[in-house]
Amino acid sequence: MLVDVRTYTVRPGTGPAQLELYEKYGLPVQVRHIGQPLCYLQAESGEMNTLVHMWVYESAADRENRRAAQAADPDWKVYLEENVKAGYLINQRTTLMTPVKFCPPLKRK
Repeated sequence: MLVDVRTYTVRPGTGPAQLELYEKYGLPVQVRHIGQPLCYLQAESGEMNTLVHMWVYESAADRENRRAAQAADPDWKVYLEENVKAGYLINQRTTLMTPVKFCPPLKRK
């Protein structure tokens, strides 16, 4: 099992617009190729203007295959272009993690 933890920082005040853009253009493509995220969160305190989402994969190979299919999807390219045009994103950090032995099993949705 592999969990892809993605942390994005957006320009102050642009969180709602970024989420709207993602919900319209990005989420449908990701659900089609990867499935539902384990979670999708926004900061309520601490480092504000932060969005975190997590995706569960069976293995590194599963992640590689699903993400390659997503990258090849023309709708994903539209999302990326819209993201660039909007200019809301400042930073992205991706961390691949594995569950510890006493964690309940995670399931892809």
